[in-house]
Amino acid sequence: MNIHEHQAKEILKEFGAPVSNGVVIFDLKEIDKKIESLKTDTYVVKAQIHAGGRGKGGGVKLAKGLASLDFEAKKMMGMQLITHQTGPEGKEVKRIYIEEASEIKKEFYLSCLVDRATSSIAFISSDQGGMDIEKVAEKTPEKIITTKIDPTEGLNQKSINEILNPFKLNETQTIEAGKVIHALYKIILEKDAGLVEINPLILTKDDRIICLDAKMNFDDNALFRHPEIFKLRDLNEEDPSEIEASKHDLAYIKLNGSIGCMVNGAGLAMATMDIIKLYGSEPANFLDVGGGASKEKVSAAFKIILSDPNVKGILINIFGGIMRCDVLAQGVVDAAQESKINVPLVVRLAGTNFKEGQEILNNSNLKILSATDLNDAAKKIVEAIK
Repeated sequence: MNIHEHQAKEILKEFGAPVSNGVVIFDLKEIDKKIESLKTDTYVVKAQIHAGGRGKGGGVKLAKGLASLDFEAKKMMGMQLITHQTGPEGKEVKRIYIEEASEIKKEFYLSCLVDRATSSIAFISSDQGGMDIEKVAEKTPEKIITTKIDPTEGLNQKSINEILNPFKLNETQTIEAGKVIHALYKIILEKDAGLVEINPLILTKDDRIICLDAKMNFDDNALFRHPEIFKLRDLNEEDPSEIEASKHDLAYIKLNGSIGCMVNGAGLAMATMDIIKLYGSEPANFLDVGGGASKEKVSAAFKIILSDPNVKGILINIFGGIMRCDVLAQGVVDAAQESKINVPLVVRLAGTNFKEGQEILNNSNLKILSATDLNDAAKKIVEAIK
């Protein structure tokens, strides 16, 4: 789950990291009252959407004086902000963040994330912070330093010094930046965050360290432990199909292809999407119904796939272990009959009760193409949508 910048900064502040003073605005009528708490006449106005690249898209503006602030806020609120992460459709700005401007001497990049490959917590640091960090990673990767922390041992000063080495800070600045590192590390551990990114982390002209921007995401599977994080969820930033899927405890991510996929198991889902691409088409979604899906859950999953107008065909690939193939088959039949399916449907069943499942599909009077294995299934659905 992602959260907005202003929410991430509140969490950083809670853990002792320095952030600029700011206020969030949901209605332009709130501005005059809320900015009374800001001690400046120079403001930064920031669009709050779940996407990077806001500055290049016109979603971050400097405003000197109240007249300029009013102009920029009115222009930004409600705009359709397009960045390299939103896609061409962009996202509507429904809240803005106004904060005190900072005089920047130097910009750095700092992030902390869970590295599942090594069962560690990784810090990434660079003295090339700002909007073009992706270009830095691509063209000068040697400027990006990765420091991995064993969570059973925890942070130590040696690791902190390694993380901060690219910044070339003096002793006082190093102590302040070390507080930020401790804050990020604790947020990862105590809030089940998957990523905490500060870009840029700045050194001001009066030698203060400040988290000027912040991005955080959290492990969906751990949100039951953190109601204070779950309440920060903004449904306006999520795809309606993904919201509906979450109601049924389905792992669903909308993609841009034309073949809808229904699979049980994340690994099998990835393999299914890969082989669709191998045969020259693109998956329309990632959808894992899980190992113990009910008929109702399968029916809901099927309807979600069909709600995507880009779907030109559907591939169902199920290996019955805990999940029985006859249960899945009945869910598919019920949903297909109710939805009046009019796109090609290829089904590959294997494992527990697959013969019973196949019989249910054969007796359904639906136009279903059976497949013997995953390779056969992918080939048939790609040919069918052509």
